[in-house]
Amino acid sequence: MKFTKPPLTLAQQLAKWQSRGLVVSDEAKALHYLRFVGYYRFSGYALPFQDLNHADKHFRPGTTFELVLGLYVFDRELRLLVLDAIERVEVAMRACVVNEMCVKYGAHWFMDAKYFKPPPPRAAPRTYFDHTDFLNKIDEELGIPPMARAPSAPHNEVFINHYYAKYGDPDLPPAWMTFEVLSMNRLSQVFANLREPGDRNGIAGHFGVDEQVLQKWLHCLSYVRNLCAHHRRLWNVKLVIKPLVAKKHAALIPEIDRDRFYAVAVILHYLMGIVAPQTRWHERLAGLMIKHSAGGLRAMGFPVDWRAREFWGLADGDYSI
Repeated sequence: MKFTKPPLTLAQQLAKWQSRGLVVSDEAKALHYLRFVGYYRFSGYALPFQDLNHADKHFRPGTTFELVLGLYVFDRELRLLVLDAIERVEVAMRACVVNEMCVKYGAHWFMDAKYFKPPPPRAAPRTYFDHTDFLNKIDEELGIPPMARAPSAPHNEVFINHYYAKYGDPDLPPAWMTFEVLSMNRLSQVFANLREPGDRNGIAGHFGVDEQVLQKWLHCLSYVRNLCAHHRRLWNVKLVIKPLVAKKHAALIPEIDRDRFYAVAVILHYLMGIVAPQTRWHERLAGLMIKHSAGGLRAMGFPVDWRAREFWGLADGDYSI
């Protein structure tokens, strides 16, 4: 089928929603958000308030523009809260990998392929960790041209420039510098492909789980971080990359909800309790959920009684914000 829908002006976009029953008390405000957020992005937040069985997707009676806007604002605030937690987990993971491996194998261990899993026989390209490609990606990040031994221009990180100004041998800075410029996704791949199970478990032990669980968590959190960084909807996401649920959390997350945001929230709360023991992240999450109750607990995989569960440590508090 050929796409034939014509573009609509802002006024036409708003009129289309109003014709479907959306109550708009302040048209200037609604047009402002349509101009600077966009009709298509807003449409994803309007869907929970529409009758999707109706050909024109009429809004449920009494649905206001403020309700749709509130859900959009909630999702934005949720992404920022999640990014705050993932940042701390990422920094902690980077430190643990560097500390564990450097003490055992030296400052430049990551430059030696022997510390990583070898590629399986006849493996298809991009289906395994390619150590040469890994080093090439580091070169790209540092601005080192092919066959060169140093960046062709000053790096935006002062410590990288300091290394090449004072040392330069080996060709790459030590792990505690180099790993600072690795993405979370790259860090996740490094951990998953460390050759020795003892190394992976030594790192995972700092987080109180086994290495297979931590591998899956990092993969999932890297994916969620990308969703947040690219402003994708989070509140009702169906996770493409699901976390592996640790045995200690199995009772908290029913199998049916393991592809919903609640599973991520459980993991982040657990990890934040380790890397930032004085955190109030879980209280901020509870406050956000109370403030924007229209988000819908079940759409996110949250049990109705989640705040009363001992795991969250919220039962006696008032976390409305």
